[in-house]
Order: sequence, then structure tokens, then C-alpha cells
Amino acid sequence: MLSSSVATASSSTTTTAAAMAMAKASTPSSVAAVFDRRRGFRFALSRCHPAFGRGGFRSAAHRGPSRHRSPLRVSCRAETDEKQMRRYSPILEGALLSSGDGLALDEWTAVPDIWRFCAEKYGDRIALVDPYHGPPSNITYNQLEQEILNFSEGLRVIGVKPDEKLALYADNSYRWLIADQGMMATGAINVVRGSRSSVEELLQIYQHSESVALAVDSPELYNRIAEVFCDKASMKFVILLWGDKASLSIRATEEIPVFSYNEIIHLGQDSRKSLLSSNDTWNPDDYELISSDDVATLMYTSGTTGNPKGVMLTHRNFLHQIKNLWDVVPAVPGDRFLSILPPWHAYERACEYFIFTHGVEQVYTTVRNLKEDLQQYQPHYLISVPLVYETLYSGIQKQLSTGPAARKLIALTFIRISMAFMDFKRIYEGKYLTRDQKEPSYLVSMLDCLLARIFAAVLWPLHILARKIVYSKIHSAIGISKAGISGGGSLPPFIDKFFEAIGVTVQNGYGLTECSPVTAARRRTCNVLGSIGHPIRYTEFKIVHPETDELLPPGSKGIVKLRGPQVMKGYYKNPSATSQVLDASGWFNTGDVGWMAPHHSSGRSRHSGGVIVLEGRAKDTIVLSTGENVEPAEIEEAAMRSSLIQQIVVIGQDQRRLGAIIVPNKEEALLVAKRMSIVDANAMELSKEKVSSLLYEELRTWTSNCTFQIGPILIVDEPFTIDGGLMTPTMKIRRDRIVELYKDQIPKLYS
Repeated sequence: MLSSSVATASSSTTTTAAAMAMAKASTPSSVAAVFDRRRGFRFALSRCHPAFGRGGFRSAAHRGPSRHRSPLRVSCRAETDEKQMRRYSPILEGALLSSGDGLALDEWTAVPDIWRFCAEKYGDRIALVDPYHGPPSNITYNQLEQEILNFSEGLRVIGVKPDEKLALYADNSYRWLIADQGMMATGAINVVRGSRSSVEELLQIYQHSESVALAVDSPELYNRIAEVFCDKASMKFVILLWGDKASLSIRATEEIPVFSYNEIIHLGQDSRKSLLSSNDTWNPDDYELISSDDVATLMYTSGTTGNPKGVMLTHRNFLHQIKNLWDVVPAVPGDRFLSILPPWHAYERACEYFIFTHGVEQVYTTVRNLKEDLQQYQPHYLISVPLVYETLYSGIQKQLSTGPAARKLIALTFIRISMAFMDFKRIYEGKYLTRDQKEPSYLVSMLDCLLARIFAAVLWPLHILARKIVYSKIHSAIGISKAGISGGGSLPPFIDKFFEAIGVTVQNGYGLTECSPVTAARRRTCNVLGSIGHPIRYTEFKIVHPETDELLPPGSKGIVKLRGPQVMKGYYKNPSATSQVLDASGWFNTGDVGWMAPHHSSGRSRHSGGVIVLEGRAKDTIVLSTGENVEPAEIEEAAMRSSLIQQIVVIGQDQRRLGAIIVPNKEEALLVAKRMSIVDANAMELSKEKVSSLLYEELRTWTSNCTFQIGPILIVDEPFTIDGGLMTPTMKIRRDRIVELYKDQIPKLYS
């Protein structure tokens, strides 16, 4: 029996009458999908738009110039020379052919299968809140499933075939999710990127992936890339997710068919109605299931060095994440998540798929609106990158420093007390990190834990008092009542300890695009600070010697390798790059340097055994002329604790000592200079010499515990930005590009 909430998309047995009914779709350019009982789904048009030919769509490269366009008319013609198989998700659309009769709703084979499960289980519960696109939208789980089915069928109507590559260049919104899943549900492969990438990068990805069509976020994005794409790329059609087609450039609309989001939805609705009303028998021979091993998407790594590589992720890769992330984020129906990361990034994408299977409400926000939305929506969880937590930390510190001196002193004193309390608590709970393989004696361990309990008991009343009179106000401002999940970069230790002290749980995790992406994460029950936690289920880690590849014991630093069901199929059209990182046994070389905590049966580290600790990228290691190796990340994280330093990149390759390129926080530096009477109270700016003097003092203060110290510094005015090409879209510093940009100034620091 076909459930009323499950609708199908197309059939090889649809009658000509049904095809004619589809031709009445309420769009400016109607497209008729014609079915032959045995040969499947074909397009037939007369006096057609230049984009259409006898065999369907033609690329721009095969079209001659035409200034005058004839109206698009539809005719019905059965094509028998080619059979087109329909590929579908077994559970999402499988009821149509009774292929899903033996499958439980949670026996997913393809990612789109989850939406049938979600609609059945969570129905009219709100799934998506999108307040920043017009009009603001609240989407239920039932509506979400139907929208995906409509979009998917609309794509089939305009000629999308299984295994074709469709470029999806768009930012965070509910329509991104629907377009993404609609494409997957047809068996097509989407190629994703954000709107802020350069035209050259978007074109390179489009051409390398062999994409045949394009879905874009807005008219502004398409107008920016249209000239280059029309000249150099072959596009069957363009889909506009948001905005008005009238805003597109004339060339774009004349040379390539453009469909709005609503037009695709309407085409899909009409097609599904015709199919459901057909009395013909469905022929299973004309259909095939999406396999778990089929490629679902191509995700081009942002890459801190070199050109992006196309990572082939399968449905199986994502399903591993969907089924196993609950151990890290135990979401329950009704939990609210605030979404700020680009959804085309593997971290946000996998987490979104996962959380919807647990009936949560996701609210889309932006960097500009994050502060207000945290207060308004009071999310239970925030999944984000370290920079967002650093921004929240800086905002809290700034708020504390702007009040009366007495209030600031009280708040900072309470925070120090709470940090000390949490340090002692971590010791007696056995969640303290150590690299020492030698286990302390039982007597020493007991005494250590006993003293920690005593000191913690002394500090506990002050910590509770601080929670009531200071931290409660911070909590109401930032929400995050359950946990903040941090990934996509290194979380500075001082940020980690600060949020722990004020009672905001931050769980640090680790992943790579090539691994779908999550491989390890801290659990709420074992949140070992300084680590990335234990591997998630069915994932193995090992630490090997960087030169010999020999397996190293716990506590030894080496190259991190991992293996699991989430590891990619490979790099698209790049077997040599694939073989460099993925061996025959399935071990993936992360390129990161780290170590695994030894297992102790007693003492302060008894519950920390097996957690992974990362210490930077192997390729980021700076080798001084003295032969010493330096991991810059540790020094940069320490320096970033200074409110005067906005951004820093440690340099010094082949030099006798380290240096740094620093973007100062000029406003904060001026305030400090005034407080120290370095400049007059009415001064509007600082000279570079005075800024340099203040920065040197800050570096001495904050990096004094680091093994290596920073010598000469280069002060630059322009921040490192994504738009400037000096940060990845996930806000990681592109170290090599910054060094290249300032290659002429750097040698002068050492002269």
C-alpha cells in the first residue's frame, strides 16, 4: 500500500496522456517529458529553444549564435532508440515498486532514504527555520520530504540523468539542502562550492568535475560568473535557487535555459501527480536502486596549499556519519541547532544529515546575525569552527572589560578560581592528559586524587557563586545549553579552558573532507581537554614514524593515520594523489602530527587512555637553519591569547630564529597605550614603532612557556581574509600564500 505521504517521480509505463498532462506545468518554458512503455523517459520538442536538440539539451559549444528566439512549443514523440533507466532511493521512493517492502524505515541504502524515515517519525515537527531569505520560512519534516521529492522529479523532467555531475554553487539556506538532496535522489552527483570562491576556482571545479549544469545561489553570483562560464563551460541549464530571473544578465538568459527554484518544484509536482494518476503497471526492469557505494558528491578540498582536489564521497561514507555521530551529539527531538557554517563543507553537511534523523530544529544564521540569534533562539547545540568560539570569547572579554574596574576585577578573579577548580576536578576524575607511558604507583595516584578533591572542595563554593552572579548572564547571552561542537581546525587551549570554567561544554573533534569528515571527537562523558577525543565507532587510528612508517607506541609523536567506513573512494581523476594518501589496506595518511594517550589503570589519567592529541600539520613544520623542527601552531595559539593580536603567522624556514607576520588589533592597542600613558588620551592612532613595542611585550608575555620564542615581526595592516585568498572557506590560514605575498619583506627582517 502506498502511503499518502510518499509520492513517486516517474515511470517507464506512463502513458502519452500523462506526458501531455505534464506539459501543462505552470512555467514560462514548459518542457514535456514523454514516456514509451518499454524505452523510458525522453524529451520531445518542436521549434525548440536553442538549448534543446533532437537528443535533448545541447551545450553552449554546439549552439550557433541566435538573436531571435522562437516560442517554445511542445510535441509528443516516442523515442525507442535509447532506454533510460531511472535510479532512485530504495526507501524514499521504493514504495512505488514495492522494492522497499522488506526494508525497515531505518535500513538506509542511500542518503535521501533518511527523509522518508524523518517524515514518518517526526511529521509536522519543525525541521528548518530560515529567517534571512524572503520570505522567512519554517519547514516541517513532512514538507521537507515532499519538497525534496518535487525537486528531484523536477530535475528528471528537465533531463537530469543518473551519474551526471551537477554543480551546486550556493550558501547556507533551506533551499541548498533541498537542491542537494533532490540531486542525490536522482542518482546524479552534485559538485558543491560556496558563492565566495573566485570565478577562476569555480570554473576550474566545474570543468574538472565534468559538470553538465549549474545551480546557483543568486542572480548576483551568476552575473559575476556568467561571462566566463558562457565562453568556457558547457551548460545544459542553470537553476536559480533565490532571486528573480529578471535580474540575470541578458547573455545568461539568451544562451542557456534558466529555471527558478519554484519552476523546478512545479514541474516536479505536476509530473508526480500525472504518475500517481496513471493506471498502467510499473515495470521494475526500467528502474535501478542507488547503491551505497555510488558516489553521492564531489567535494573539492579547500586546500591550504595547491589546487583543490575532488574528493569522491559515497552514500556509504555519509551513512556511516549519520548512524554514528549520536555518541558525540546525543540529540533528541526538539533540540535546536544553530547553523552558521557553509553547508557545502563536509563538517556542516554530515552533521546536518545526522541531526535531522533525530527530529531536531535547525535555524540558519549568518556571521553578522550570530550574536543576536544566539540570544533569540537559545540553541541547545552550536556546531562550528574554532574561530567562532574565539569570536565569542573575545566578545565576552570585551564586555567584561568595558564595565567598572571593580566588576571587571571580580569577574576575572572568579574565572581564575573556576579554571583552578576545573583543573583539580579533571585530576580527580582521571581526565588529565599525559604522554608518559610509565604508570604512577597506586599510593601516589590515590594521594594525588585525594589532594585534588580537597582543593576542589575548597574552591567549589566560589565556583558556584560565580555561576550565579557572573556566568548565568553569559549563558543567557550565548545560549548553547548542551554543547558547542568544534571542528575544522585547532581549538586553542585557553579557549577550551575558558568555556569549561564558565560551564559551557565545548567538545572538540577532528575530521577531514576525505573522511566525510568526522573521525574522532570528545564525548560529554569523557571531555578530555587538549585532545580530539576517542575515535568514533568503526574507526581505527595509528601513529607511525614519519620516515619509516613504523608503528609507534602510545605517547610517541608521529604521523596520524586512520581507517574506517567514512574514508573516501578517492580523488576524482587523480589516482596518483589518491595513492599518496590511501594505501591498499585502507589506511589514510592525514598529514597531521600527533600522539595517542597511554592507558593507565589508576591516577589522574586513568580515563584518558586512547584519546588522540594533534600538534599541527607535518607540512607546516618549520625547520630552522640550526636543524631544529618547530611546530608553529602551538606558538600561534599562545600568541592569539593577546587581545592586541588579531592574526599571526609564525615564519622562519631555514632561518636561525623564528619571526612572525602579525595583523594587530589597532583599536585595542590604542586603548592599552592610553591606559599606559604611552600616548595622549586624545590620540587617534599609534605609530608603527609604538605598536611594534606593544606587540613585542605581548609576545614575551604570552609565549614565554613555549620552547621557541619569536624574534623579528612584520606588522601588516590588511587582515587575512577568505575573499583575499589568504584563508580557506573554513577560516584556516593559508600559510604558504601569506609567505608568498610577503616574500620581499620577510628577508629584510633577518638582514
